[in-house]
Amino acid sequence: MARRIDAIDWNILRELQGDGRITNVELSQRVGISAPPCLRRVRALEEEGIIKGYRALLDEKKLGFDLMAFAMVHLVSQAEADLSAFAAQVERWPLVRSCWMLSGETDFILLCVAPDLRTFQNFVLELTGAPNVRNVKTALTLTQSKDAAVVPMEGDVP
Repeated sequence: MARRIDAIDWNILRELQGDGRITNVELSQRVGISAPPCLRRVRALEEEGIIKGYRALLDEKKLGFDLMAFAMVHLVSQAEADLSAFAAQVERWPLVRSCWMLSGETDFILLCVAPDLRTFQNFVLELTGAPNVRNVKTALTLTQSKDAAVVPMEGDVP
C-alpha cells in the first residue's frame, strides 16, 4: 500500500516539476524543511515510482525537427498479442515521440517529429506497411497551444 502524500511531498513535487536540477539544499529551503529529511522524502518518492526520472526538455525545432504530426493507426486485429506487437514496434521508430493506445475507432495515436515532409512521408509508408496495420490517418500540426510537461498538483484541479 502506498503511503499518503502530504503537503510537504506535494510541495517537493511542485518544485521538482518546475526545476528538476534544483539542489537538495535549495529544495529544502523552498519547502520549509531541513536538507536531510528533504532528501529522504525525494528518495522515497523516487523509490515509490511517483518520481519516474529526470530529463532535459529539448526544443525539437532548434534541433532540426521542423515537422510535428499525429498518426492515427487502425489495426486489423485487436487481439492482445497484436496490440503488444504493435506497441513493441513503435518503440523501434525514433520519429515517434509518444504513443497511446485508445478506445474507439482508432487503436493507437502516435505523436511524431521529422526534419521535413519527405522524411515523415517515408515513415508513414513504413508505418502503413507494418504488420497488422489496416490504415493510417495523419494530421500535420500547425501551432501548439499548450505543452505542459507537468502533472497538476494538489489545489490546481477545481
